[in-house]
Amino acid sequence: MNFEISVLFRAIPLVMGAICLAFGLYILYGGTGANHFVAGHVNIALTAICYALFTTAATIIRQLVHRYGEFWRWALPTSGYVVSLAAIAYGIALVASSHTGEHIVAGHIAIGVGLIAMCVSTVATASTVFTLINVSAGRKPEDGPPDGAHTKRVALQLIAIPVICAIVGFVLTYRLLMRGDQPGYVAGHVVFGLSAICLSLTALVATIVRQIRNEFTKGERMLWSWLVIVMGSINILLGIYVLISNDHAYRLAPGIVLIGLGLICFSILSKALLLALVWRRSFPLANRIPLLPVLTALTCLFAAAFLFEASDTNAAYFVPSRVMVGLGAVCFTLFSIVSILEAGTSGSGRS
Repeated sequence: MNFEISVLFRAIPLVMGAICLAFGLYILYGGTGANHFVAGHVNIALTAICYALFTTAATIIRQLVHRYGEFWRWALPTSGYVVSLAAIAYGIALVASSHTGEHIVAGHIAIGVGLIAMCVSTVATASTVFTLINVSAGRKPEDGPPDGAHTKRVALQLIAIPVICAIVGFVLTYRLLMRGDQPGYVAGHVVFGLSAICLSLTALVATIVRQIRNEFTKGERMLWSWLVIVMGSINILLGIYVLISNDHAYRLAPGIVLIGLGLICFSILSKALLLALVWRRSFPLANRIPLLPVLTALTCLFAAAFLFEASDTNAAYFVPSRVMVGLGAVCFTLFSIVSILEAGTSGSGRS
């Protein structure tokens, strides 16, 4: 990877994050009412995921271009965690500031987004010795982990973080759905989708950590990818079920957003699948896998365009149309990450 391309791939997450932030502020201050409040704050919160993805991109790229010092080793993942905690605190503040429906929905979704950003920051932490994947791929399984790899204890701790985030999200989902009111219904379903993404990111963290430690087995080659496929499919199917289960207008936002969150899961699949398919073997179509997040991003953005038109006659489409733009930005950010992974794992140590 040359330096110019590395700058581009690092810029994409920052640009997408800036778009989410600017779009969220524009919505928030461009009108009044619950719809503007929810859509604006959700897009602002999505900035945290884009920044966390930037820390992952920068962590891997700086190793590939040999500009990775001790400062960046600590600063990048740490800043990702700080932004993640800020997003969670932002959500808590929204919930605590008022008991109105829009505060409950926007606040809990922001908390769920912060949990995802925490998981993505863990991907960055796991990737601090990313180049050892190629070293391990050139070794025999019985040779054990190479020098400098994560210790067994650290590896388990890294894998545990997204699992814990997913559990927190699912518990929050249960509490919201048990409220039995409209805000709980909307926020509960969306937080469930966000929690499924956290669980999907467990697959990515586990794949990276276990390949670095030379512990990735043939049996795992598709195991982790199937976890992501299942989570993405559940989100999409649940979204469809929510849309067809009743005729209440408030079902539209969680149903559509769940489908968008399922598309994010399939964007994450491109990363886990790529790492699995090129582990200790050649895969000629590896450079085509980055097209998957491009397709999911385009799907989100084209869907948003139709939903924008629909919102002119039905206000219930206002929130999902705006949120789908932010989800499309996240999907496109994942394109840069999977492209970096493809560049970093192609060729070396493969038979």
